[in-house]
Amino acid sequence: MTWYNEVDYIPLNLARLDETVDYYQYFGRPDSLLHLAWEGLPNYKEAFHLESNYPRHAVFLDNMLRHGLADLTVSGTCLEYGMQEGALREDLPSMPATPYAMAKDMLRRHLQAQNTIRTFGFRWLRLFYMYGGGQNPKSLFSQLDRALEENAASFNMSGGEQVRDFLPVEKMAEYIARVATRQDITGIINVCSGRPVTVKALVETYLRQKGRSLTLNLGYYPYPEYEPMHFWGDDSKLRSIV
Repeated sequence: MTWYNEVDYIPLNLARLDETVDYYQYFGRPDSLLHLAWEGLPNYKEAFHLESNYPRHAVFLDNMLRHGLADLTVSGTCLEYGMQEGALREDLPSMPATPYAMAKDMLRRHLQAQNTIRTFGFRWLRLFYMYGGGQNPKSLFSQLDRALEENAASFNMSGGEQVRDFLPVEKMAEYIARVATRQDITGIINVCSGRPVTVKALVETYLRQKGRSLTLNLGYYPYPEYEPMHFWGDDSKLRSIV
């Protein structure tokens, strides 16, 4: 990574915050903050998202804002929309159905309330699905890559008919960076492709691009009960920005 030595790394353990510390000063009084941290994914249904993650992230961001931070961008999740189907717009109500999505939604609401007390630029990025290098080893494409490396004859997956919205991680990172640096933009922004695709079709396309083939053992895993079958992001606002 050619940029690695151009970045200053300042460690902070969010589980050991000291509220007497001025973290805005600790991080060198930044012009803006892009907050992507969140622990324990992809365990979406665990209570620690509400019991531990939400309060510690709220305390940290409150501290930054209280001591002078003037511009903030935070990553949320498409799961805040809950079981709503179709093209999901930012003006739809949030209806989170998992502890992870509930905690994210609580953080968003908390920060919006803070924005009525003190003035700061605020963007909330609802990230849809991404794939690429560095993913959790239990994610779909990490498991698929492992099957290809092992020259497996078949690949176990769900029925594959669920419709989702995917972006390569490089494109997701590009969009996040471009939105976070637009201080004239505020509010909720879907970070997505805007294109519905079935998981099966995406896997088949991925295999074709790699010039590989596998027998897809469809239906081996059940569909997640905490997600609707057909949803994707409306990217109108994103396109107006980037």
